[in-house]
Amino acid sequence: MGVIAAFAVALSTVPASAKSARRHGHAPEHVTGPATVDLSARKRLGKASYYASQFFGRTMADGTPMNPRANNAASRTLPLETVAKVTDVATGKSAIVEIKDRGPYIKGRIVDLSPSTARKIGITRRIGVANVVVAPIAVPLPDGRVKRGPAADHASFLSIASSPHRRPNTPASLRRTAPQDRGSPTVDNKARRHDSTGALQ
Repeated sequence: MGVIAAFAVALSTVPASAKSARRHGHAPEHVTGPATVDLSARKRLGKASYYASQFFGRTMADGTPMNPRANNAASRTLPLETVAKVTDVATGKSAIVEIKDRGPYIKGRIVDLSPSTARKIGITRRIGVANVVVAPIAVPLPDGRVKRGPAADHASFLSIASSPHRRPNTPASLRRTAPQDRGSPTVDNKARRHDSTGALQ
């Protein structure tokens, strides 16, 4: 359900942009099939879009409902539960997201955001799609460890990871890390079950 919803979102995320593209003979190119999972935690540059209203509350790939006011996001290549910093290239504004769904399925787009997150970094209904940099903070690995990305020392990450009263609402991959582990590229947590096969397909 989450994958289907994300695919549909990619088709209908920004009606104005899509209509403009069709008028000029440049309809978005759709991508299908499984994507190669990226565990490198590298930064990537691409376009961001956001979920259409008809998918609010729909079940995402991780089994939770899509919340238009939360930091849930979709990626075709990052593992579910990845926490990342998304920065709008034009505005310089950033937000922290957690990958909970699959998509977008339009060539060149690398992340689908909630409307709330999109507005936070400067993506309005008029703009629709924007160039962004996605910098992973914490990437869950198949063996249960967490790989820290280039944004791992971001102030928001440190604040969330070190604040006990915010832990219950902290993404799972952040709860598996701690500030004192910053010197290590990964954090061992073999005791925690992580179904990487199901999460990455």
